[in-house]
Amino acid sequence: MKNFERNNPLFSLCGLNCGLCTMKLGGHCSGCGQGNKPCKAARCGMEHNIEYCFQCLEYPCQIYDHADEYDSFITHLHQKVDMMKAKKIGIESYCEEQIEKVKLLETLLAKYDSGREKTVFCLAVNLLDIEDIHKVLNEGSQLASDMPIKDKAKCVSNRLREIANERGIALKLRKKRK
Repeated sequence: MKNFERNNPLFSLCGLNCGLCTMKLGGHCSGCGQGNKPCKAARCGMEHNIEYCFQCLEYPCQIYDHADEYDSFITHLHQKVDMMKAKKIGIESYCEEQIEKVKLLETLLAKYDSGREKTVFCLAVNLLDIEDIHKVLNEGSQLASDMPIKDKAKCVSNRLREIANERGIALKLRKKRK
């Protein structure tokens, strides 16, 4: 769809945290409205002349009826919650948090990724509180400097899973059932 552009590559029109997506990190997607194929929400957003779905008088609409039941390449689990948070605290404050989360994700990937943790790290940073991620990074920094990266990665990813389990969150993408 022509003319679909967005100023914010971190937070999509429909409430996904694009800056924390494995597709964006891998260079396969530039984010919502940054040159990729627009979706149903994008077409609707253009019709209603809105930047975020929560700005629409009709939100939540049928687009969101089953939005949080399964995931694509990014978690949809907190999609509606994240939009309400952005609406409540303001998009600037929300994006400041997203920028911090992107930096935390970059740190996790730079220091503790053995090549197999990207999805877990993306999910954890997306779904856990910033304080939880800082806690794990602090614990990770106390690991022995001569420890092999595989072992460091395992310790950090296991710790993220433990915290997620305590919060009732599974760090696994939920596939659509046929």
